[in-house]
Amino acid sequence: MLRILGKASSINVRKVLWACEEIGVAYTRADDGPELRQNPNGLVPVIVDGDFVLWESNSIIRYLANKSGARALLPVEPRARAEVDRWIDWQATEFNSAWRYAFSGLVRKNPAFADEGQIEESKKQWTRMVSILDGQLARTGAYVAGPSFTLADIPIGLSVNRWFLTPFDRPVFPQVDAYYARLGNRPAFIKHGRNGIP
Repeated sequence: MLRILGKASSINVRKVLWACEEIGVAYTRADDGPELRQNPNGLVPVIVDGDFVLWESNSIIRYLANKSGARALLPVEPRARAEVDRWIDWQATEFNSAWRYAFSGLVRKNPAFADEGQIEESKKQWTRMVSILDGQLARTGAYVAGPSFTLADIPIGLSVNRWFLTPFDRPVFPQVDAYYARLGNRPAFIKHGRNGIP
């Protein structure tokens, strides 16, 4: 059985937990394990699948979808696959980078992220990223990579959850609001995403 290492409150561990629920992968989870040391970054999650150890949350969810043949979540047709991959990568680079400082300062109260000017700049960039997402959702009419739920909606959905749970004055983005409501109809998102943990 697949083993997932890392605290269930971690946003990156939650990606893997949510993906497992959507795909139907049986798993166990523990906060710690000796295989965590195989990640040179010292970060979670790490999965152990037999004798295979893998780290990096977005690589893990792609691996799980590929291994399980979850084609609805991760298509094999090159253009459809590229669309899903693009948004997964965008979340890891642009979206995460935008919210990291503000979230760390406003929610985690980390003293290393207390500079008001940098918090304001992070909020501004975060809002710009949500505006990009809102435009994409207006084009697709439903989910980030198209009309159907895909693997891309897992990392994006968790970042959107952080958007709504971080205390600051946010502009209204109607498409993002509707998207968040749609995700709220998915039991796996309620369990591992919209569960009160930012």
